[in-house]
Amino acid sequence: MMRKLIKPLVVLLVLGALAGGGAAAYGPAARYWRERNRPRWRLADVARGELVAVVNSTGTVKPTLQITVGSFVSGPIVEIHGEYNQEVKKDELLARVDPRIYDAALRQQTANLKTRQAEVVRAKAQLQQAINDEKRAFKLRDEDPAFIAQAELDKITFAKQALEAQLVLAEASVEQADASVANAQAQVDYTEIKSPVDGIIINRKIDRGQTLAAQFQTPELFVIAPEMKERMHIHASVDEADIGLIRNAKLENLPVKFTIDAYPDDLFEGQIEEIRLSSTTTQNVVTYPVIVSAPNRELKLLPGMTASLSFQVDRRSEAIKIPNAALRFYPDVRYVHPDDRSVLEGRSGAKARDDSTADDSSEGKAGDSKRDGTTRGEADESAAADLDGNTPDRQLSAAERTAARKRRSRRHVWVVEGDWLRAIPVETGLSDSRYSELVSGDVRPGARLVTGITANRP
Repeated sequence: MMRKLIKPLVVLLVLGALAGGGAAAYGPAARYWRERNRPRWRLADVARGELVAVVNSTGTVKPTLQITVGSFVSGPIVEIHGEYNQEVKKDELLARVDPRIYDAALRQQTANLKTRQAEVVRAKAQLQQAINDEKRAFKLRDEDPAFIAQAELDKITFAKQALEAQLVLAEASVEQADASVANAQAQVDYTEIKSPVDGIIINRKIDRGQTLAAQFQTPELFVIAPEMKERMHIHASVDEADIGLIRNAKLENLPVKFTIDAYPDDLFEGQIEEIRLSSTTTQNVVTYPVIVSAPNRELKLLPGMTASLSFQVDRRSEAIKIPNAALRFYPDVRYVHPDDRSVLEGRSGAKARDDSTADDSSEGKAGDSKRDGTTRGEADESAAADLDGNTPDRQLSAAERTAARKRRSRRHVWVVEGDWLRAIPVETGLSDSRYSELVSGDVRPGARLVTGITANRP
């Protein structure tokens, strides 16, 4: 009997021990699974420091002036003195066209001039003879009117006047012949192709022996760029949405920094020289040409290079800087404290961005179109939605759109508080590719803001 009682008792004791062990292990196991499934937030620090807002663009390096040297006369090229990359001075000989036919024309016109000059001498001699004859006739007439009839006297007088007119014609013929000589001399001079300015030959379009035909179109022989060692121009295209910022930057004389692929480690600096009004429309995108002037004493900037420019449009020396990734972050509502869930109301599709492979380096790529930490379209749509819930931007009036864009700077950032995320309203100002200036809001330097969520490891 005793043996029958002991066996169930042992079973009960074993079951009790197992139950006690399970109860003791439940607490640590539950804590382990809870900790394992807790979201891992990516955080970024709020900093204080300099903040520079820029507008990015690309441009082409060009000389400040390109002078195309052509030929006014036709003929074969017999000499070439100008070469690629050669520095030349004003009036330096670059090439020579065969001058033989022009020399012959000059000699012909010179001989013609001498002939006209001889005719002037002869006309003067004949005129002087006529003057003398007239004087003698009047003298004889005074001594005795019967010596010379009035008709003969008239012939002598009118003959002198005719010779006076002939002298005028001869002198005019001399001037005409002299002009022809000057024209022929100019043709001879044009056979010598000379540099009109000091500069560098950046292109040579002819070879020795090539025949020029200048009757129909002026042949282009050389392209000379003056002042290449002093400065160069970068021709950039700036979107119409940014041209107002560029104009303010020009008025404040803010610098423009740029890089070129040929010297990736060098940072170049220039100034906005001109904003041209000749807009260009490409696929409904309106851009304006902006000319940037940059020194080129080392001759590193060469014509045709592509420059990546950053126009400085504003600057803060001591700004509280909020990471743009924190401004772009919208959490899943299940992680948000119940008191702050109203912040997410009306935002369709608001959820945590589980891009565990992303890092802060991706923010630097947003500089071209995300100066305020989000795209202009996202910000406008977000601000428009704040007006009446879900009104698309295209349905707003001009006044409403203006008000909506002013509200783009009102955002929320998120901090971790225990097991929840809490929202902090902020207003931002100046932005660069990574940070935005804090204008107002309960955020201090050193605070850690949520920028994303990292997937839990299996």
